[in-house]
Amino acid sequence: MSKFNLKTRRRKNVLSPITSETQPSGRTFEGGNGYTRDARSELFLLAVTNMVGENTFYEPEHDRDGRFVELVHEVTLSDPEWTARMIGWLRRDAHLRSAAVVAAAEFVRARLGAGVHGRNRAVISSALERADEPGEILAYWISRHSRSIPKPVKRGVADAAARLYSERSLLKWDSDARDVRFGDVIELTHASPTAAWQSELFRHAIDRRQGRDNAVPAGLSMLCERAALAALPLEKRRAVLRTPERLSAAGMTWESLAGWLQGPMDSAAWQAMIPSMGYAALLRNLRNFDESGIDDHIAERVATRIADPGEVAKSRQLPMRLLAAYRNAPSLRWGHALERALGASLSAVPSLPGRTLVLVDRSGSMFYSRISARSELTRADAAAVFGTVLAARAERANLVEFGTGSRYVSFKHLPVLRVVDSFGNLGGTDTPSAVRKYYRGHDRVVIVTDEQSTWGDSAKHVPADVPVYTWNVAGYRHGHGPTGTANRHTFGGLSDAGFSMIPLLENTRNSEWPF
Repeated sequence: MSKFNLKTRRRKNVLSPITSETQPSGRTFEGGNGYTRDARSELFLLAVTNMVGENTFYEPEHDRDGRFVELVHEVTLSDPEWTARMIGWLRRDAHLRSAAVVAAAEFVRARLGAGVHGRNRAVISSALERADEPGEILAYWISRHSRSIPKPVKRGVADAAARLYSERSLLKWDSDARDVRFGDVIELTHASPTAAWQSELFRHAIDRRQGRDNAVPAGLSMLCERAALAALPLEKRRAVLRTPERLSAAGMTWESLAGWLQGPMDSAAWQAMIPSMGYAALLRNLRNFDESGIDDHIAERVATRIADPGEVAKSRQLPMRLLAAYRNAPSLRWGHALERALGASLSAVPSLPGRTLVLVDRSGSMFYSRISARSELTRADAAAVFGTVLAARAERANLVEFGTGSRYVSFKHLPVLRVVDSFGNLGGTDTPSAVRKYYRGHDRVVIVTDEQSTWGDSAKHVPADVPVYTWNVAGYRHGHGPTGTANRHTFGGLSDAGFSMIPLLENTRNSEWPF
């Protein structure tokens, strides 16, 4: 009896957490049959795709953000434990700052409105992971609700301030450009310092905010060093570039160095800053490094850091940031390092056995919506990255781009970043035709899309015992087919985490939420 040369076994009645109705009750924005998801599923998909305060092709920001808030309120009241877990996961693992901040604030708003207490303080704190975020959540509350800030919000923000505020974070994030500054956060929340140095820091932050010209406390050595640098005459400042350790001791960033020098960021300036620059700052400035003419041996060190899997993991960079760096960098010397970094950032994408059909949506709506207001990258870019990596790691795969028309995309033995640049813009969204045209007895079908198909159920052309996975990159209300039924699954977001659910499902295990 053959044990190994057998066709992949089909799974029956294996379910995923995102669920919808089995019969369409609505329409997609393009007029196709639309399947309504339950509230938790709709909230999850919207949370992992929504860059708060930004328009999408089909939804203006006010409508989209309003839908997000309504869903947070609804699910908070029906399942507060699930919502609390999702909020912490959004910030900690999905690395989505704005969605987590808004969800945490509205979680507390909904519970207090219903007279429910407990857990609120912890949820606020769980959404704040960077030192500018305590001010962000207070600014959101004040602008949306009122200056009357509830105690659970104050206490959660105070916990985060004590955890996150340091000399370096004060220098980086506290400025006149922000409505709610460090001193405001400390005074509004009555944050308690955790050590003597932080007590001095808190007092100094309030002095800065109030415009008091008090001397920097001697115990705050980094702030004292920055003050000493600020006192140097302009003509003596470039000499400090020869001692980059002094710049590091003063918490100098490349942004603050440019203003302090009051002159060009030449190669000497960049080379002085590179040793202390973070991973994201390196990615952002590859073009500047080239244009300033930094030495080749310095560039090699930068490339080594960019490609280091440990650095990639620690930096929490979404793969989209690496694609943006690749497109912005003018020289070829960064390409290999960025390719290796992209692979490391998508390390959770599984290597799927058997035959896989990967369909990537390249319709017009995918190009309209950028992944954030400060990025040139679109949801079409996100779809192309994830589809290409999934196909490249599969045992055998066909990679297809589709819109009104469709075509195979060559990817074998080619760099992922080069493959992504080969995708086109293919008009409308005829997902069912693409499935029907290219499905040829594959063991699974993966569709990376915004689900706004003009035509009917995209999965009906695939046998019921063959799994179809929809990877949703937009979070619109209605989906292009049912999900949560046997062998029909939907995931979502701009990170690789959801792809890890595929092997769980294919090992005949019901998949759970990623938090």
